[in-house]
Amino acid sequence: MPPTTPPARRHGIPHLLSDARRWFEEGLLAALAEAGVAPVSPTQVQLFAVLDEDGTTVSELARRMGVTRQTAHQAVHGLIAAGLLEQLPDPASARQRLVRRTEEGERTHRQAEAVLARLERELADRIGTETVTALRAALEADWGSPL
Repeated sequence: MPPTTPPARRHGIPHLLSDARRWFEEGLLAALAEAGVAPVSPTQVQLFAVLDEDGTTVSELARRMGVTRQTAHQAVHGLIAAGLLEQLPDPASARQRLVRRTEEGERTHRQAEAVLARLERELADRIGTETVTALRAALEADWGSPL
């Protein structure tokens, strides 16, 4: 009997999700750079995505991003230096400060949302609208808690 060829290595879903996220991030960062937006890192992009309109504390941003407070703090200060975020006193707590988008940050956020929508349409053109719709439905479903 001839030897069988082992099946091609298949990556697990976490790896595939990471690759998919990277595809969107690379497209977004390239489009923003082309539009003349100050360079941002993937961590800063993620921070923008989880930021509340009225502002969010650095601790809450870190929790939402699944990173350390120090990492979130560094990302915030990079975006403040770029003129995209500002820090203001938290009216609910004298000890905390809220991070929120500046006017330029709001413009950049709207640009980013438009780019992501364009990338999603491009993905639908490549792999099919039904596939993208099913992917979105699966990702939006309540998965419950892990094991």
